[in-house]
Amino acid sequence: MTSGSPGRHARARQDPVEPPAPGRQFLNSAAARRAGIAAGVLLAASGLAFVVDWSLSAGQVPRGVQVAGIDISGLQRSQAQTRLELELNQRAAQPLTVEIGDVRADLVPRDAGLSVDWDGTWDRIGGQPVNPFTRVWSVFGTREVEPAVFVDDAAMTRQLDALRTHDRQPVEGGVVFDQGRPVPVRPVPGRVLDVPAARAALSEHWADGSVLDLPAAETQATVSAAAVDKALREIAQPAVRAPVTFTGKGGNATLDPVPLAGALSFHPNEQGALELSYNREALIAALEPQLKPTVVEPKDAGFNLSGGRATVVPAVVGDTINWDKTFEGLPALLVSPGDRSKAVVYEQVQPKLTTADAEKFGVVQSIGSFTTSGFSGPSGVNIRTVARKVDGAVIRPGDTFSLNDFTGTRGVEQGYVESGIIDHGRPSTAVGGGISQFATTLYNAAYFAGMEDVDHTEHSYYISRYPAAREATVFDGAIDLKFRNNTPYGVYIETAAGDSEVTVRLWSTKTVEVESIAGERTKPTEPNTVTLPKGKNCIASDGAPGFTTSDTRIIRDAKSGKETYRHTRTVKYDPIPIVKCE
Repeated sequence: MTSGSPGRHARARQDPVEPPAPGRQFLNSAAARRAGIAAGVLLAASGLAFVVDWSLSAGQVPRGVQVAGIDISGLQRSQAQTRLELELNQRAAQPLTVEIGDVRADLVPRDAGLSVDWDGTWDRIGGQPVNPFTRVWSVFGTREVEPAVFVDDAAMTRQLDALRTHDRQPVEGGVVFDQGRPVPVRPVPGRVLDVPAARAALSEHWADGSVLDLPAAETQATVSAAAVDKALREIAQPAVRAPVTFTGKGGNATLDPVPLAGALSFHPNEQGALELSYNREALIAALEPQLKPTVVEPKDAGFNLSGGRATVVPAVVGDTINWDKTFEGLPALLVSPGDRSKAVVYEQVQPKLTTADAEKFGVVQSIGSFTTSGFSGPSGVNIRTVARKVDGAVIRPGDTFSLNDFTGTRGVEQGYVESGIIDHGRPSTAVGGGISQFATTLYNAAYFAGMEDVDHTEHSYYISRYPAAREATVFDGAIDLKFRNNTPYGVYIETAAGDSEVTVRLWSTKTVEVESIAGERTKPTEPNTVTLPKGKNCIASDGAPGFTTSDTRIIRDAKSGKETYRHTRTVKYDPIPIVKCE
């Protein structure tokens, strides 16, 4: 080679030949062509398999689906619906056991307002998955579906309310006394049903077929253990460490620890602490007998009736205990380390009728009286009992006296017994029978005293020992005797009852004279005959005719004699029936 040809060698050095890259070499290789063909075949086979599987599973429930543990995988929808309805309807009608903490109870889902929402359930199940990977996974996996539910809110609320009977309220911390000794009560948490969460749990899991755990919430006591210990140490133990003395006027009362402890109790305040309180009535019951000699009960002014004249018996002003003021500051006294005595607080109590009022009443003489007789036995018991009750009654000027209101209930507890009465026109018996004789006696005394007749009722048939058209009957709570003191003076009622005679006398200042004019008996009526079975309820009677009559009351001024009032009262008496007991 000569020096004249350098260009050829230079090009040879500048343009070397590079070997082909490994990847490109593979792609261009026969192996690469075979792999591509295999992949294409696999992809085509997978697509074909997907199409075939999709075609074969059309209308079926997706694989792996279980509804509330019921396997419906791969079933036609109609078959799955039948299986679900059979099983779930059975579960809805059978008792389901629920647990609330440590308590077990049974309920029937259907009775709790639970039923299957089938459209909603199928929405949850869904159709065949489009994703090929999901379809492959469904072959090996399981998908749990809870049935959708319809809830009857009213029935569900009733069921939850019933379950709340198993709630356990917290045991409140406190202090109690045992034979005068303070004992701590330790707080214990409670457990109550979490209603919203329980409603959700029942709605979602009632069909699972196993024991269902319902959520519960723990509730704490207001008073903590520390607060109990503090109350025990600082209040309860000092409160009963020694007796408490109540000093009264001329006498004292001692409250020992045991009865004192029986009247004490603790209650929580808003801050969670325990406060001491006392039972007012229990304290009074323990102290009152001891302090009774120091008390003066009020007594109304009265009248001494002798020699045909009435004089005033002075009233007595009471000096009684004001218990509320006496107990003021007692809780503080009980826990203080010092003196354990307390002064009894008294207050004056004026009588209902003072001496001054009685002296103004002008009760000086008898202004009207009346006597009836002819009673005995049980009737006499009742007449004497009511007479004692009314004796000493005072009627202020302008006031109305009511026999029923004044005596109150006239029953066995008040000392009355069973005796004869008139019931629907026939003789009968009742507790308090015979009091109508006292009413007639009182009515006539008020009649001749010039009192204003407000209300009275005659017997249904005539009783011979009473003045016709001038008598009265009463019945507890139904028929009353009322008259008004229409004078400017007070009226005092005096009664006296013996074995067969009762007298009522009204005392005041005499302002009128009263005359009674009896009317003739007219329009006679003959009795009917009544036959009743023999026994306690049948009282035989010979009967008597009925008639109509009247009474005229004339009132004149006591000083001038001038007539001021005239009134005629007409009364129709029914015939007394002839009663036969057979």
